[in-house]
Amino acid sequence: MNLEEEEKVASSTQEIDFCTLGMFIIDEIHFLPPLSPVYDILGGAGAYAALGARLFSPPPLSRTISWIVDEGSDFPSSIRYQISAWDTTCLIRSDPSRLTTRGWNGYDSNQNRAFKYTTPKLRLDETSLDSTLLFSKSFHLICSPRRCTELVTSILRRRKRENPGAPKPLFIWEPVPDLCTPSELLNTTNTLPYVDICSPNHHELASLLGDPDLGLDPLTGEVSKSSVERACEQLLSSMPLQSYSLVIRCGAKGCYVAKTGGRVRRPSVVKRKRPNHARGGLTPEVDMMALLEGLMNEEREIVQIDPGVECWIPAYFQGESESQSKPDSHTEPLPQPPPDEKEKLVTELVDSKPDTPKHQVVDPTGGGNAFLGGLAVALARGKEVVEAAAWGSVAASLAIEQVGMPVLGSDESGRETWNGVVVEERLEEFMKRCQAERGVGG
Repeated sequence: MNLEEEEKVASSTQEIDFCTLGMFIIDEIHFLPPLSPVYDILGGAGAYAALGARLFSPPPLSRTISWIVDEGSDFPSSIRYQISAWDTTCLIRSDPSRLTTRGWNGYDSNQNRAFKYTTPKLRLDETSLDSTLLFSKSFHLICSPRRCTELVTSILRRRKRENPGAPKPLFIWEPVPDLCTPSELLNTTNTLPYVDICSPNHHELASLLGDPDLGLDPLTGEVSKSSVERACEQLLSSMPLQSYSLVIRCGAKGCYVAKTGGRVRRPSVVKRKRPNHARGGLTPEVDMMALLEGLMNEEREIVQIDPGVECWIPAYFQGESESQSKPDSHTEPLPQPPPDEKEKLVTELVDSKPDTPKHQVVDPTGGGNAFLGGLAVALARGKEVVEAAAWGSVAASLAIEQVGMPVLGSDESGRETWNGVVVEERLEEFMKRCQAERGVGG
């Protein structure tokens, strides 16, 4: 079996930690004159989410990261090589009768981003998952509330049908911006019980709750932490009894983790089946003393109560302006380097040391998706939500240092690097900074 066939057929024995149902898109980016456009850029929510998880998964862990690529007749060989280099469990579906999904990105004089599809898009659903991807430990979904509910239900139904004993996976939901409106608030709250993490950005959260300031401080124009906290409290207060988690991505302000206290939805032990007594209750043959003793000593389900979390995690890059560092791939203004300076920028990044965060935000496109990929794989590997959010912040930092994807390489010791950075070292440095500031992960 050659490399191409290996990419298309996932091993049935391969364990999967992360799978995204975000789409793969080939981007072209058009800047204002005199800058030239760039073409054939690996992109899309699925690609960036896969990147976020892959950053923490050097081989052989790289094979635990899965995503789906629909390859049309116009698929560039350069992108095929890039995908192969990541060494993930990538399900490539070739269809020479159609074109690959492509997107056009343009910017006006205020650096506001516009996007449109230039070829037909091919949406992914539970039927897109083969038998290996279906049993991923975590799933990243980017969709409307109703569709999220349908996807979760359909995935769980398929898993139960094919392997009834399989544990329940984690679902990380990224709401689509267009439907973060007050009219969708009820649908959103109805969807929360189906997912483990809901993660809009601050703008989307504010829009969902009808905030006219869209989560910004009207005096400074920056993200208002108090507005984000108030919005989370308002949304979660409508969800009693069980524990729910929101992770709000707030650009230069970092992210806010809000997890309500309540009953954990994953019981620690299974209830013991009770004896099947005849209808009508007691009979003359019943030993009353034994019955009462059994009721007193019967093993009950241990109900775990989550104490809840309210915590800010700083952005990895400090000191950038709001417009330059929002880790979201949808509507933020994006400062861009000239294309002929991109190679120089990457060289500078490779030569730099990660010990001190520097002003390296170039293009926030895809940062939010990468954040969620990092967060999801951390949760799948047993990390708590606050530490997982720190993984997400580091993933976003590497996604936004350049136009397109970071450069995969290795150092003199043979350790894997991205933009010349050993990801584990960047994470360790960031966790120490978080612990010093707020006691995160300590």
